Amino acid sequence: MHQLPCTLEALVVRTGFSADGAWDTLRVALCSPSRDGFLANVALVDDRRYEGLTPESALDLIPAEYQHPLLVLADLVAVASTDLPLLVVDLRRERGRCVRVVAAELWSIENNLLEANMDFEEFVGAIDDDGVFRGF
Repeated sequence: MHQLPCTLEALVVRTGFSADGAWDTLRVALCSPSRDGFLANVALVDDRRYEGLTPESALDLIPAEYQHPLLVLADLVAVASTDLPLLVVDLRRERGRCVRVVAAELWSIENNLLEANMDFEEFVGAIDDDGVFRGF
């Protein structure tokens, strides 16, 4: 598999290709500010070479120069739900640890981890009963 691109933004890699409409909705959600005006700083990767990519295999494809504290996968689970629960992969403290977050709240994790305002653990501790972070 090909190495992921190196960007300053958090990579959001499409790995689930079952629903083009959901991917389009996801792109709109990620480019729309929160009610307080916050946006996730992301670079979208829509490339079938990454279809089915898992968090474990994705870790091997991250370039050494990639400095962002997280990687985001838009997998089959994410595109199958109206909440678009993306899979966020920690690349710092517990490399490879994952948490699901609805697309509309990705900005919260991305902004706070990038600025080191919060730890990944705080978001994991705030998930709902179904294992998805929907905000504080």
